[in-house]
Amino acid sequence: EVQLQASGGGLVQTGGSLRLSCAASGFTFDDYAIGWFRQAPGKEREIVACFSDSDRTQYYAGSVKGRFTISGDNAENTVHLQMNNLKPEDTAVYTCATFGMGWDPPIIGDYRGQGTLVTVSS
Repeated sequence: EVQLQASGGGLVQTGGSLRLSCAASGFTFDDYAIGWFRQAPGKEREIVACFSDSDRTQYYAGSVKGRFTISGDNAENTVHLQMNNLKPEDTAVYTCATFGMGWDPPIIGDYRGQGTLVTVSS
């Protein structure tokens, strides 16, 4: 059974940092691309960052390039999203999910975890 367990959201001030983690079970990073999407109230869903370990590709939304870094820990089967220089517009529910990487932006796959709230205060 595929499961994704997210953690690490919270409240941070503008300019601060947070690290989200997503522990995957039932598959490995060779099987699926994995990453995060977010959605804020009244806004469209946005693919934030994802990567494919099998073909070594990554995707970052333009709004987070240079500030967010996605990485995978194969030993722990966990993906991390390091978020630096956070801005109020980064406030959203962040959800870990599998992705299809053949599109721009990538499309959300069949599996997703629960969302975790990130709030950036001004």
